Amino acid sequence: MDTKLNKSEQQWAKELDREQYRVLCESATEAPYSGKYVNFKKDGFYYCAGCGAKLFSSENKFDSGCGWPSFYAAADTSNIIEVPDESHGMIRTEIKCKKCGGHLGHLFNDGPKPGGMRYCVNSASLNFKGNE
Repeated sequence: MDTKLNKSEQQWAKELDREQYRVLCESATEAPYSGKYVNFKKDGFYYCAGCGAKLFSSENKFDSGCGWPSFYAAADTSNIIEVPDESHGMIRTEIKCKKCGGHLGHLFNDGPKPGGMRYCVNSASLNFKGNE
């Protein structure tokens, strides 16, 4: 993983659990409906599990029925990088954390109006902090 945090693969493996490492560092995807934030409904913010960058707000979360947490907007777009992804015979837009380079998921244009975007994110790439 190309990171700005300058951590070794050993540091990442020590700091992340196995599933977080697979998703963030190896661009894996967790199984649909298996992530802890798919049906999660609390108010607060979602942060990158790799580095703590603020990514999404619960105010922008919606049930897309796709099996992964979905957001129609980012809390801070400057913390997300969009990368063309033509893997697995598909043309998609991968989303990565700008601060650490961790794989978050993909961005699709089938979300709710007015923006029409759906950030489809792996739960393993996120940590949640509630509003206090």
